[in-house]
Amino acid sequence: MQYIRIRNLREDKDLTQQQMADYLHCSQRAYSHYETGTRYIPTEILIKIADFHDVSVDYLLGRTDKKEINK
Repeated sequence: MQYIRIRNLREDKDLTQQQMADYLHCSQRAYSHYETGTRYIPTEILIKIADFHDVSVDYLLGRTDKKEINK
């Protein structure tokens, strides 16, 4: 589930996988594996993705459908 949301969030902002990989300090290939669900996403990377898109980690993990972070 998380990989679909991560891809959709990136595409909603018209970003390439390479741009996200640069932000996360990983290779485009590694990021591609995150989006396809073929590689486990480390917690620190998951947090960075959530922060970048201003959503909760719970949203990325499919634990909630609410994008907004309670502030």
